[in-house]
Amino acid sequence: MYRRISAIVASTLIAFVIIAYMLMRVWNDLLAALEHIIFAYLVIAVLICLFAWWLRGLRYKSILGSIGIRVSTAFSTASIFVSQTANLIVPARLGDLVRVFILKHEYQATYAQGISSLVVERLFDIIMVALLGVISLPFVLNVPDWFYLVIVLPLIIGGIFFGILLFIGRMRTENRYISFILTMLEEVRKASLTLRAIIVLSISSLIIWLLDAGVCAAIALMFGQDIPFLIIVLAIVIGNLVKAIPLTPGGVGTYELALAVTFSLVGVAPAIATLIAVIDHLVKNLVTLAGGIISIYFFGDWVVAVMKKAYRKELRGDATAGD
Repeated sequence: MYRRISAIVASTLIAFVIIAYMLMRVWNDLLAALEHIIFAYLVIAVLICLFAWWLRGLRYKSILGSIGIRVSTAFSTASIFVSQTANLIVPARLGDLVRVFILKHEYQATYAQGISSLVVERLFDIIMVALLGVISLPFVLNVPDWFYLVIVLPLIIGGIFFGILLFIGRMRTENRYISFILTMLEEVRKASLTLRAIIVLSISSLIIWLLDAGVCAAIALMFGQDIPFLIIVLAIVIGNLVKAIPLTPGGVGTYELALAVTFSLVGVAPAIATLIAVIDHLVKNLVTLAGGIISIYFFGDWVVAVMKKAYRKELRGDATAGD
């Protein structure tokens, strides 16, 4: 118990230190920039963010349908809201587990089905984000070498993973743990390797991440910055791929730092780059938090107990049973 608490405290402290450092080094310029905010763009940013959430719900509904779980768009969107809200609190993206238990509670889904749905969603997210990075990279000069690594590595890993999925159906084993993994991968294959799935999930994922960049573009305009959209796309790509490394809850700190570094490459003043990065992530997290709270009421009180159970150590063993 103390080990888990210390992990949460340590990761939260890292996030706080990064944000505090970014803000304090440009504090006076920040105060000056805040005097010229155009709040209409904040409303636009929130509306774009909400639309992106609805589209995420549609995509997840499609993924679940591919593995035999028929849900409403309201259910799929609410389940993502709850799990992402949990991710704002705990490190290592453990909040994603909440979705697995919600599916089991409401639809008697197996753990293999629940986990495979998350894998498919994350797989298309990361690959499509990386592809957007490849497209936007040529439009930024003097890009650090590590940008290329951050963008290309997910594509290589994604390609290897898809290769594994092509051959996974031929493997058999009596070991129950390996059998659980193979069952999960078979579910992933069913949900991701059909022509329809590839087209629907690829297009919807691209739109979702372009909308995510649209939120950031609106925030930039709120501070009077007309940054080229492909530059914003690259910043969102780097921010989210860095955030995928679970160092802090919700990627707070690392995401903002990645965005600010990217914007500074094209001449955006440090104070403005910091403000755009911090406000962009704050808006997205507040929308997530509000959606999570509403979604908990949508599901009912039982989901709070499910969220607590998701972090209990003993359930790690239960999940291998595969039901």
